[in-house]
Amino acid sequence: MNLLRNLSLTAMLAISALAADLQGIPLKDIDGKETSLKAYEGKVVLVVNVASKCGLTPQYEALEKLYRQHKDKGLVIVGFPCNDFLGQEPGSAEEIKTFCSTKYNVTFPLMAKLHVKGSEQHPLYAALTGKDAKFPGDIEWNFGKFLLGKDGEVLHRFSPRTKPDDASVVSAIEAALKAK
Repeated sequence: MNLLRNLSLTAMLAISALAADLQGIPLKDIDGKETSLKAYEGKVVLVVNVASKCGLTPQYEALEKLYRQHKDKGLVIVGFPCNDFLGQEPGSAEEIKTFCSTKYNVTFPLMAKLHVKGSEQHPLYAALTGKDAKFPGDIEWNFGKFLLGKDGEVLHRFSPRTKPDDASVVSAIEAALKAK
């Protein structure tokens, strides 16, 4: 019984450490300012790798709608522009900001462009997708989504083709917002 309790405690500590590690990974916002996911501590965070010239780009509209519906309840959507898939995010930070705000009225936070795969993979995505991650495996395409709980723990991973307003995404977000 003691062994089982110790193993359970060890597993909980490992999960807690991974969440803290994710929140502490240095990032830059779209304006080049230093930040991290720690800025959203205590909030439910949907991490999404985004692109402006992709067949899935219209997901920006559903992401923004989801953000506006739930931001006052504690949801933050964080977009990570990425040019790893057929060069579908070739723009500069200013071009990306302009595109997102004028075409889709995006108000959720955008980060600096980064790599989600390959030899230049950003540490955040290495932690989200690496062999020790809760949902390991390479990012398949633009608009892959990870849902983080209020404590920074990864709760769900959704494929790029799963739309932000899909019932599975919405129910996962609502459950995470209600969790203590």
